[in-house]
Amino acid sequence: MKFNNKLGSIQQQLTSTNIGVLRRQALLKELNLQKGQTIIDIGCGGGHLVREISLCIGSDGKAIGVDPSEFQINSAKKMCSDLTNVELLCCNANSINIDQGSCDAVTFTQTLEYIENVDDALCEAKRVQKPKSKFANISTLWNFFGFHGPEKKLNDMIHDSYKGQKHPMLPTQLNGKLEMQGYTNIKNQEISFFITNKDENSFPKFHEINMVSAAIKNGISKDLVLDWQRQLDKAEKEGRFAFTVTSVLTSAFSV
Repeated sequence: MKFNNKLGSIQQQLTSTNIGVLRRQALLKELNLQKGQTIIDIGCGGGHLVREISLCIGSDGKAIGVDPSEFQINSAKKMCSDLTNVELLCCNANSINIDQGSCDAVTFTQTLEYIENVDDALCEAKRVQKPKSKFANISTLWNFFGFHGPEKKLNDMIHDSYKGQKHPMLPTQLNGKLEMQGYTNIKNQEISFFITNKDENSFPKFHEINMVSAAIKNGISKDLVLDWQRQLDKAEKEGRFAFTVTSVLTSAFSV
């Protein structure tokens, strides 16, 4: 996914919501970070997770953030400007300029499903990992993502315009891909949310903004988009609104 300033800013706001925070907490718990470790976050976005990793591993450790978007890397630099143990690299996930076997853990969040060749990215991730180090990934099951309440035909039309993932059901394929790369002790943890309101700073509200932009960009008329938004608001007032998202935290060990 290519981030312009507007899309990148919305992505950062999504990351700052309660769902974004809870996902990072689950990831950090799974990583069980220790002082002095070197951790790489591939697809680091605006740097929220990099910052938290940095604080967990202390000044003797190193938190490396990788993202192909200059806008996101510049945002991450601002996010982490007061930290001395952060390195940020603007590059693709399959070509990272760090030494082989240099990282104590590697993590991805909502990144792999947008990469054309997931196997190349996993191969590169494994290259930079130390033996017996941790892999952790969060990806959404996009077939089960979305809003409920508007009329089905219109609702489906808006959701279809938002489908930009190369691998919308990546968690259903990831175990096998990790096994092919030689990972072991693979396990999965479901992270699900069922939300019945959309206040101005909520995860559903920021997705609504993104979906409106995607719908108009993909040729859906503004009148239809506004009708969809009105139906969302009406469903919320009548207690018929819901937003559902199911993600999967997949972890494994390199060998």
